[in-house]
Amino acid sequence: MNGKDIFNIEGKKAIVTGGTRGLGFGMAEGLMEAGCEVAIVGTSAKVFDVAKGFCDRGFKCHGVQADFSKRENVYKGFQDCMEKLGDLDILVTAHGIQRRHSAEEFPLNEWDEVIDVNLNALFILCQEAGKVMLKKGYGKIINIASMISWFGGQTIPAYAAAKGGVAQLTKELSNDWIARGINVNALAPGYMATEMNTALLDPANPRYQQITDRIPAGRWGTGDDMKGACIFLASHASDYLGGAIIPVDGGYLVK
Repeated sequence: MNGKDIFNIEGKKAIVTGGTRGLGFGMAEGLMEAGCEVAIVGTSAKVFDVAKGFCDRGFKCHGVQADFSKRENVYKGFQDCMEKLGDLDILVTAHGIQRRHSAEEFPLNEWDEVIDVNLNALFILCQEAGKVMLKKGYGKIINIASMISWFGGQTIPAYAAAKGGVAQLTKELSNDWIARGINVNALAPGYMATEMNTALLDPANPRYQQITDRIPAGRWGTGDDMKGACIFLASHASDYLGGAIIPVDGGYLVK
């Protein structure tokens, strides 16, 4: 395949979880701009409005509502996506929740909630997507890891454990499936200006300036910054890439 076609994903079918806002929205938009048909998954009825907004712009988009804190809903959400798409080439697991407490005070019910949504649901989605992709010997799974896959973070023990798990799971799934035509990799966003980071984005929070000063790019990231890397991992350009955790962080990790 020549360089002109190697990034072409036109006509591919994709699921993007967490596609109603933030990074998930940006990646879903990028895939549609590149010619994909996309099913976006969100926890509330807002997903249908977001999907309609994409359709009104001329894109092929389907909205699926699913609460991934309940295991049965993960399976149902995936099947609902498959019914709308009819096939699957690309899975992007961009959903996630955050809970903040110091480790000694972290409530176990919130620990379970974060692990269920951010790690357990992600595995189920990868497993179900893998079953579909293995039958045709082709597929691209793009997990969303985090800077916290390397760092410990602070006041986020459950999130840190989940995102560490996402990185390791990505490597294991790649080992199982790359020889059978499925590329499993992850993007690790740096500090992004999204709703999940509202507490950190407050200029009155001393960590806001500490973080900003460490980002060589000089700014926090946005959903648009995820598009190029997502399209790369969704295309034939990444056919020999497996188990990679790619930072999209404005240089934060290497400073």
